[in-house]
Amino acid sequence: MSLSLGRAGRLAAVLLCAALAACAGVGPKSGAADVLAGRLSVQVEGDTSRSFSAAFELEGSPAEGRLTLTSPLGTQVASADWSAGRVRLRASDGERIYPDLDSLAADALGEAVPLAALFDWLRGRAWPGAPSVPAAGGFMQLGWSVDLSRHAEGRIEARRASSPAVVVRARLDGS
Repeated sequence: MSLSLGRAGRLAAVLLCAALAACAGVGPKSGAADVLAGRLSVQVEGDTSRSFSAAFELEGSPAEGRLTLTSPLGTQVASADWSAGRVRLRASDGERIYPDLDSLAADALGEAVPLAALFDWLRGRAWPGAPSVPAAGGFMQLGWSVDLSRHAEGRIEARRASSPAVVVRARLDGS
């Protein structure tokens, strides 16, 4: 599904801002420190307008970083950068400023999404900021089931069963 302007662009930036379908790899790119890149898809049950697939490049940490989302044709769909107390999202419908990643998620999705945890999840580990419970092939954390059974191949999947159900899949480049 292609991304449209507005809410879908913000959603894409949100979920990848901190992102977890088709393809994503871990490793530095062109001298940049701590970069994750690949493909990301998000499926929101019952709401295709909030589902998307895009290439991503995520740099930094939950405290300070940058995210770029690109369409399958190579066009930049959205970008976000953040540091203490400020998140800036730039998409085709303009620029928005938020006080933190949680506020960005709430605006784009209308609900809380654990963006800070996503950095660790993409690296194949539980986020140290909240309790986690081991589960077959991965772990449960913050109401999400994170499947790492294919992490060696660069594939990660996170599912939230509560309504609306959400599935985030990533395939990291270089895996």
